[in-house]
Amino acid sequence: MSKSLMIVDDSATMRKIIMKTVRMSGLEFDRTEEAGNGAEALEKLKSAAVDIVLCDINMPEMNGVEFVKQARQMDCSKNTKIIMVSTESGQDLIDNLISSGANGYITKPFTPERFQEKLTPFMN
Repeated sequence: MSKSLMIVDDSATMRKIIMKTVRMSGLEFDRTEEAGNGAEALEKLKSAAVDIVLCDINMPEMNGVEFVKQARQMDCSKNTKIIMVSTESGQDLIDNLISSGANGYITKPFTPERFQEKLTPFMN
């Protein structure tokens, strides 16, 4: 079954690091997208839905918290799995993200094994 992935982070270098780490995890995606902030990611989702989004929290224009809230209101992304990837590790923030519609959370620094553990349940 083909799967698609979008990486949302304001740092192009971090997007590349995340993509490399996902590949090292052994997970394969037929299509990958990148976005530099939440607003750009929402626009891309409108034109082509994706299965899984890996999203940073602290970004300009639209942060990850607002992205999750708005993505969950769009029909095209109701079934998209959104996993937050951030240095932020406060439990209140994580709880807020999960209650807003995020499907999981990975703290930086991350490993290929962590991506495999968090993403594999969504690969079927």
